[in-house]
Amino acid sequence: MHRKPVLAANWKLNHTPNDARAFLQRFLAQVPKLNERTLVFFPSALTVGTVIEGLKDRPEIWVGVQNVHGEAQGAFTGENSVLMARDIGARVVLVGHSERRHVFGESDAHTTKKMALVAQARLTPMLCVGETLEEREAGRTGEVVERQLAAGLAGLEDGQVAGIMLAYEPVWAIGTGRTATPADASEIHGVLRRALVSRVGDKAAAGIPILYGGSVNRGNASQLLAAPDVDGLLVGGASLDADSWASIVRA
Repeated sequence: MHRKPVLAANWKLNHTPNDARAFLQRFLAQVPKLNERTLVFFPSALTVGTVIEGLKDRPEIWVGVQNVHGEAQGAFTGENSVLMARDIGARVVLVGHSERRHVFGESDAHTTKKMALVAQARLTPMLCVGETLEEREAGRTGEVVERQLAAGLAGLEDGQVAGIMLAYEPVWAIGTGRTATPADASEIHGVLRRALVSRVGDKAAAGIPILYGGSVNRGNASQLLAAPDVDGLLVGGASLDADSWASIVRA
């Protein structure tokens, strides 16, 4: 089955609202409407509204949030909720990004809870899975990503699973300049695809895009996208420059 490629920009803790306005002006001038692929921006929480406003004439481009709290509302100073994300116009939510897991100490139990909340809010969760260098060298990559995937799907009904996006981001390749080869990416995407099939069956699993993330740049984007079972890219650093990101989305 041919899945529409998904190209997602994770800006992390970069780009103020003013930066985002300048970025979009430059980016949109270079990127006409691309019906054959889905573009997603994940700005920081304080910049999301600016990006949604800046893309109001380009509804085919999705905007997401980088994180939500595990409760829909309450006494959680400094947090953002799925209801706020939906109300502002976000369509996608990153869940389980490696930095949430390894910098902020989020567990598989956190991803179970957040995935269920995001799906209940009728937003699209993009679940991130990936192994550390230590886990990779111990030959545990498949085991780790399958465990993380199972945890992310544990609170979802089959119909909700069919509506997710998935991103494989090897932790050892994020911001290090080291990139999984297209063959590495294909191998693990295959593991994830088989796990999805065993959970929801061939037809539903076939519609779920699996993105690769980890030191993606202009130079390797086309090769990665051409690899079997790689349905898109989740890009960090190379998405911060408008010209660089424009050339990747046109890859």
